[in-house]
Amino acid sequence: MNQDAWIHPSIDPIIFSIGPLDIRWYGLMYLLGFAFAYWFGNRRAERDSNWGKNEFSDLLFWGFIGVVVGGRLGYVSFYQFEYFIQNPLYLFDVKAGGMSFHGGLLGVMAACWWFTRKTGKTFLQIGDFVAPLVPVGLGLGRIGNFINGELWGRATDMPWGMVFAHGGNVARHPSQLYQALLEGLLLFVVLALYSRKPRPVGAVGGLFLIGYGISRFVVEFFREPDAHLGLLTFGLSMGQLLSLPMIAVGAALMVWAYKHKQRGGKA
Repeated sequence: MNQDAWIHPSIDPIIFSIGPLDIRWYGLMYLLGFAFAYWFGNRRAERDSNWGKNEFSDLLFWGFIGVVVGGRLGYVSFYQFEYFIQNPLYLFDVKAGGMSFHGGLLGVMAACWWFTRKTGKTFLQIGDFVAPLVPVGLGLGRIGNFINGELWGRATDMPWGMVFAHGGNVARHPSQLYQALLEGLLLFVVLALYSRKPRPVGAVGGLFLIGYGISRFVVEFFREPDAHLGLLTFGLSMGQLLSLPMIAVGAALMVWAYKHKQRGGKA
């Protein structure tokens, strides 16, 4: 072990307990992410005559359901499918942890599709509105991973390498913080600046898919692959394989948006 390596502070994942109910840091990060989305979404709805506060509140509620249900289903399907086949009740074992961003994204997309039927807005219009709300929650979620000392990075000799309690006696990349910066802070800044001016419908959502996909693909080179999966096709991780279609779809969507130039509002 590098003697100069940082030691993960080993923070208790439970902030406090109320009877049998445990209040966890990771859950708090989720709540803070949705609180920010509520505040920022309402600010944007006030500037956009096509959106009302009640409409946005309904969308946020169904988006929350989509994140939780889709995130859990995605994790079980993408990362623990064989175990799930052997133990179907594992799907409901939420205390064991396990959420997938890509599954959560599919869940939010399903919620947006349902919302189109209720409001008459198009799927791309809703996607453009929602996209800038997401990165802050992603970044906070990664901070929650860091506090829990989970999803650590690969071994490194870099001076900021960190030894995690369950990661062996070796310094590792604090890849959770890399993801918090790229998928959270940087992606939020890019989308917030880009969406300040009216863009063609579909462009903001397309940029989100590209930005997240590239960020996740790059960080996965520093993140330790899931032990039960390892590296897969072409030496890529599951996270990278799931991010490639996002980048492709996002690029195609932006090309389509600028080709058709259907007028959109401020996202």
